[in-house]
Amino acid sequence: MKKIIAFAGSNSKKSINKQLVVYASSLLNDFEVEVLDLNDYPLPIYGIDEEMENGFPANAVIFLNKIKKADGIMLSLAEHNGNFTVALKNIVDWMSRIEQKFWNNKPMLLLSTSPGGRGGASSMVIAKNGFPHMGANIIADFSLPKFYDNFKDGSVVNEEFNECLKKEVKTFVNKV
Repeated sequence: MKKIIAFAGSNSKKSINKQLVVYASSLLNDFEVEVLDLNDYPLPIYGIDEEMENGFPANAVIFLNKIKKADGIMLSLAEHNGNFTVALKNIVDWMSRIEQKFWNNKPMLLLSTSPGGRGGASSMVIAKNGFPHMGANIIADFSLPKFYDNFKDGSVVNEEFNECLKKEVKTFVNKV
């Protein structure tokens, strides 16, 4: 059975992006899904001095190995001030030092959501532009605007958005 790693690029314990990626991963059939939480992989802030003095943190290596063993990746991008969260940026920085193309050409479904009308569009653009340089194979993407209006009780309640998400998940699945 093929394995999907799903996670949110957030360290919020109430992450709306984690809720979205959990729902999206529930739409998968015939896959083993492992949902990761960045809070389970604490890391020092990346810096060359930290790397030179202490090497690669075990949690960065463990997270990278989970990515490497997966057949596909679902990542929901939280947005802070128009960019990734520091939690995602930090783990990306560490993994890229261990292995430059750390996404390993795995099929990837990018998701994003926010309380606002743009649905995390800025972080999505940054990922779509930058992740391919790190070995990402972005197959599909989906942004959900106005999370609190369009997501309730663990699922997307706006039928138009839900159908769009299902279409992107199917596109992703067909490439895994």
